[in-house]
Amino acid sequence: MNFSDPFLVLALVLLVVAIVAAAVAVWAMARAGQAEAKAWGLNEQLVQAGERARLLEDQAATQAELLRAQAAQQATMTANTVAEALIRRTEDNFKSRELLSQQRLEAQLKPVAETLAKFEAQVTAVEKARAEETGGLKAQIAALMEASTATQLEARKLSAALRRGAGVQGRWGEQMLRNVLEMAGLKHGVDFHEQVQLDGNRLRPDVVVKMPRNAAFVIDAKCSLTAYLEGQDAVEDGLREAALVRHAASVREHIRQLSAKAYWDALEVSPDFVAMFVPGDGILAAALERAPDLMTEAMERRVIVVTPSTLFALCKAVAYGWRVEEQAKNAVEVAALGRELYKRVADMGGHVAGVGRSLSLAVDKYNAFVGSLESRVLPKAREFERLKVEGGGKSIDEVGAIETAVRPVTKLDVAEIETSHLESPTLTLGNDPTT
Repeated sequence: MNFSDPFLVLALVLLVVAIVAAAVAVWAMARAGQAEAKAWGLNEQLVQAGERARLLEDQAATQAELLRAQAAQQATMTANTVAEALIRRTEDNFKSRELLSQQRLEAQLKPVAETLAKFEAQVTAVEKARAEETGGLKAQIAALMEASTATQLEARKLSAALRRGAGVQGRWGEQMLRNVLEMAGLKHGVDFHEQVQLDGNRLRPDVVVKMPRNAAFVIDAKCSLTAYLEGQDAVEDGLREAALVRHAASVREHIRQLSAKAYWDALEVSPDFVAMFVPGDGILAAALERAPDLMTEAMERRVIVVTPSTLFALCKAVAYGWRVEEQAKNAVEVAALGRELYKRVADMGGHVAGVGRSLSLAVDKYNAFVGSLESRVLPKAREFERLKVEGGGKSIDEVGAIETAVRPVTKLDVAEIETSHLESPTLTLGNDPTT
């Protein structure tokens, strides 16, 4: 299945959206069914409560009629006042019972009314949420349709531009190639060059990628896409298959032409292959489905067929090689700088040792001077004190010798520096030392 086809991608997206909409509709119908069943249960409770109220009314009416009948029978035996009192008493009892029955009925129906109110509020909230979700889904579908329309329009423009000829296809392929190289970390004009003339202007490859140690390899981006585009636009399966077979034959012929040019012989230092850039994995896959031995033939002819994904990995390896090369150069410079610094430190150590010797000599001279002063001069000078000669209140202080010795400096071995510059520095990459 070719997932690079925008129409197939659109169809899959619409199918997923339809499945989500159907799931939402089923969920809403299930909630509505539950709500309807609950409403039926509450309605049955309301009907039963009404029947109970009617039974109570019928019983009250029957009792009233019996009381009236008794009153009528006693009317012949008693006075009219007694009958009227009985009738009023009966009517009062009937009214009190009717009021009590009504209160009981209201007490029984109150939870039902509250439940119905909550159910109505819940149904309203569910309906509101469903309407909002439906509106959001419609907006997303509309945005998806607009994006799909814009994608189709851009795809038609690109397809129409690519059908204008090999020149347009070549420029588009070169732009795709340049984008992949730059995304891999290679710099235009530094790590790769375009339209370089080789072999006395006989060869002019699309891109020459520089490698460490003055090596380079060639990338060609002039693969024809005419037959592939015809196959994509074909309506009938037979026409599509015939166009894709022509596409595979076109790729095979281009491989043979690149192999015949032998770009690697035109470069001073180059691996013996040329990279053939195909600007799409689907384009190469369509050719390989019709010609499975295409890659084997290409490798036998020293042609490496690459797509944006595989070329990105190849150029990443080249960029890593450049980083390693730069690290090795820096290591050489660091080693040279270290040797020079060590020499200068050794020279400075010699000067420090000379200063120490001079200080030791000065201390020896000072101690000899102090010894001579104490043994030969100061004893005669102190005789003035014995003779009571006025000295202005000042006495002759004791002069002591300096006993602290100068610390010697450890000698630096300059001979090691003279011999170590012949050795190459070692650059550690991971766990393997690289010289």
